[in-house]
Amino acid sequence: MAVTLRDVARAADVSIATASRALAGSPLTNHATQRHVVQVAAAIGYRTNTMARALKTKRSRLIGLTVHNLENASFRVLAATVQTRMQTLGYQVILSISSDDAEQERNILQTLVDHGVDGLIAVPTGANAAQLLAMEHADIPVICAVRRVEGAGLESVLAADMDGAYAGTQHLLTLGHRRIGLIVGPSETTSGKERLAGYKRAMQEAGLSVDPALVQAGRYAPETGVAAGNALLAMAEPPTAVFVANHESSVGMLRVVSERGLAVPDALSLLFYEDSPWFEWQRPAISVVDSGAVEMAHLIVDRLMQRLGGVANSGREYRVGARLIERASCQALAAT
Repeated sequence: MAVTLRDVARAADVSIATASRALAGSPLTNHATQRHVVQVAAAIGYRTNTMARALKTKRSRLIGLTVHNLENASFRVLAATVQTRMQTLGYQVILSISSDDAEQERNILQTLVDHGVDGLIAVPTGANAAQLLAMEHADIPVICAVRRVEGAGLESVLAADMDGAYAGTQHLLTLGHRRIGLIVGPSETTSGKERLAGYKRAMQEAGLSVDPALVQAGRYAPETGVAAGNALLAMAEPPTAVFVANHESSVGMLRVVSERGLAVPDALSLLFYEDSPWFEWQRPAISVVDSGAVEMAHLIVDRLMQRLGGVANSGREYRVGARLIERASCQALAAT
């Protein structure tokens, strides 16, 4: 037979009310009692009836999290960090993959509403502003991550993409490179637009005009890296450095370099955007501009918990700083 709350109270030698408060994480229960009750409940196999609790409290303790894919290392880190934090706070996370597809995202959002999520963390496509605002109006706090939804007034936590791309381009300029190829995401996305702007700013401050042929934009996919890398390296005067500011395209660029037999960094300097553990294991180890996914995830959770605690949507935009991590894939351009 199922273990009941009454069984927990009896085994822990506390009242049923105290057992209930302790298992719910109520601040009215001191830490020692709460720890004791939780340990006893686990020992005798008690499981909370989440459906009954949701009916009573009007809270499901479920949080929706939507990302475009899990190939992107930053999305994986974001999802893992959010889930760990939310679990320690007594919530479970429902992770959904939108594939950056508006219709798929629309269906996901409806499913999350149907399941009664208490809040939503979304890497949005940007196409479903009305649905996200409807969730807000239904008292389901929404925090946008990585991308904003233009004109929606939703709280957003973003990377400092313009500053990151500026710093990365400036690093290559400092090494003497003047023909710097850029592989970037679509201009209608926050990161694509801002990383391109950071690149242009650094080039212009160095007194260089931006050659449109050196800028290759495309969707977030390895295939973009293959097509863009081949286009850049097939130029009559190819770049001496390539800044891949489209994370999913990085593996495509590495394939192009391998197939062309180019030595990095002797024949070509490479700089990537958003770190991944295997970039450090690559030989040579790849220099990156890291977008701070862990810090972003913690700030997102902090903001969501404030919203769940009753703080109104301020429509504010928060930024997490990027940092350059120098490894071995970039070197100074040899004087000619």
